[in-house]
Amino acid sequence: MTNLAGKVAIVTGSGRGIGRAIAVAFAQAGADVAVNYVRREAEARETEATVLAAGRKCICVQANVSRSEEVARLLRETEAALGPADILVNNAGIIRTQPIEQVTESDWDDLMTVNLKSCFLMTQAVLPGMRARTWGRIINLSSVAAQLGGVVGPHYAASKAGLHGLTHYYARHLAKEGITVNTIAPALVVTEMVTSNPNAKPDLIPVGRFGETEEVASVALMLAGNGYITGQTINVNGGWYMS
Repeated sequence: MTNLAGKVAIVTGSGRGIGRAIAVAFAQAGADVAVNYVRREAEARETEATVLAAGRKCICVQANVSRSEEVARLLRETEAALGPADILVNNAGIIRTQPIEQVTESDWDDLMTVNLKSCFLMTQAVLPGMRARTWGRIINLSSVAAQLGGVVGPHYAASKAGLHGLTHYYARHLAKEGITVNTIAPALVVTEMVTSNPNAKPDLIPVGRFGETEEVASVALMLAGNGYITGQTINVNGGWYMS
């Protein structure tokens, strides 16, 4: 079992879904957790309550992590309440299920900003502390859409594919500093994003079902505890894309 005792984790977009499952898994492994959300505070408080029930410290911070000033505030509040961030999970993201002809420039910009720029801003923010301590784990949540195109739209697929390049760069340049950077690419996990998408159907998945958030969280937990895996994409997709 992974032991994260003494570690502090920031999980963006952790009010519900995959982010919540990861935050809870980290807490159960001994980490203190910063829960981040933009809206829907009540759900974020539920995540916070579950982390606290696991016996760990927790702070719940409203912040739009696609804005640099809010990223800086999230980091300040986390450090004041819990200490420096050892683990970052870039999970915050949005989808807009649209046919090709309906995707506008504004749609494109919105998804790139929330899904990709936020990961860059958050990573840049935590890196000085991680480099000073020569220890860090950064985990980016991508999607099978980056590999197969997916069922949302070209803007979503491109934003998630960008995470792979970001992961590779940071992983290569930080490998000798005790910092690992990896990507998890899920497919059709039971979340509001998936269940609200009429194009997402279990029969797309070879194993014949949607995934569970806990199945993604278990991979995040493994990556948080492993210092030899870096620059990798771990596919949690029921066999839809094989590598």
